Amino acid sequence: MSSEVALDAIARDTGAGKFQVAVQVAGVALMLDEPVSVGGMGSGPTPYQMLASALAACTTMTLRVYALQKGWPVTGIRTLAGHQRQAGVQPADLFTRRIEIEGDLDDVQRARLLEIADRCPVHRTLTGGARVETELADAAAPTEPAAAHAADLEHAIRDA
Repeated sequence: MSSEVALDAIARDTGAGKFQVAVQVAGVALMLDEPVSVGGMGSGPTPYQMLASALAACTTMTLRVYALQKGWPVTGIRTLAGHQRQAGVQPADLFTRRIEIEGDLDDVQRARLLEIADRCPVHRTLTGGARVETELADAAAPTEPAAAHAADLEHAIRDA
């Protein structure tokens, strides 16, 4: 068992504005908010922007690990992710990704990397659904160790 301590994401109301929250996760402090146009202070990304960021980051990590395993000459990966809600469509939430891959790759390798993007653990969570349990408590929420994501990522592409 790893000696690494699992860290919860903790969001606290700052008391400033109606949406602004201070978030602490993995030793980093972030401010989340909503845009001024909807009554926020515009002091940070929205929760959906953070969720899109998680998808973009995990996709980039997954592709990097796969390219390294294959020994492919990938010199850079950039994933852009966005979120929108579409009325009249189920599910209403749509996440879009645009992936830029730099390096001397052929069309087959590039196509394979696009397939591998769908193996990203965050992609799988978003498309497969997740459960959320909510309770009032003073104790910390159970959380996977920070290294669990890397293990999930490795597992996702192991048999690819």
